[in-house]
Amino acid sequence: MWLLWLVLGGVLFVGEILTAGFLLLWFGIGAIAAMLVSFVTSNLFIQILVFVVVSIILLIFTKPILSKYTKNDTTITNSKTIIGKKAIVTEEISLLKGTGQIKVDGEIWSAKTIDSSIVIPKGSEVEIIDIDGVKACVASNYRLPSNNNKI
Repeated sequence: MWLLWLVLGGVLFVGEILTAGFLLLWFGIGAIAAMLVSFVTSNLFIQILVFVVVSIILLIFTKPILSKYTKNDTTITNSKTIIGKKAIVTEEISLLKGTGQIKVDGEIWSAKTIDSSIVIPKGSEVEIIDIDGVKACVASNYRLPSNNNKI
C-alpha cells in the first residue's frame, strides 16, 4: 500500500508545480505521511485518516502564513483609473458611424456610447462608465436625434 501513497504524493507534488496556488502541496505531504503510517499498520482506514488529518491541519495552519509571502498584488491599470472621470469629446461619438474620441487626463481615447441612438457632438462633456477593449464607454445627458428612421 505504501507504493500507492508514494505515487499519489508524487502526482500531487507535480500537480502543485503545474498550478499557481499552494493547495495540492499539503495533500502531497499528507500522502507521504500516510505512506509512512502504512509501514506501521496495514489498516487502510488509519492510513486514510492520517492522510486527511495531516492535509487539513497543514492547510489550516500554513495557508495564512504563506498568504503573507505570496500576496496577489493587483495593480490598477491606466484603463481602470479613468472610469468615473469626466472627459471632453474631441471627435463626434456615434456608434452607428463608428466614430468617437475623448480626451481625459491629457490622453486621447477611442470612445463609444452605450446607447446606439445617442450621438454626442465634439466639445461635449461626458462621463466614462466602463472600458470595452480599447474603447471608453461614455454617457452624456446630451442627445441628438439619430437617423434611424430614414430609409
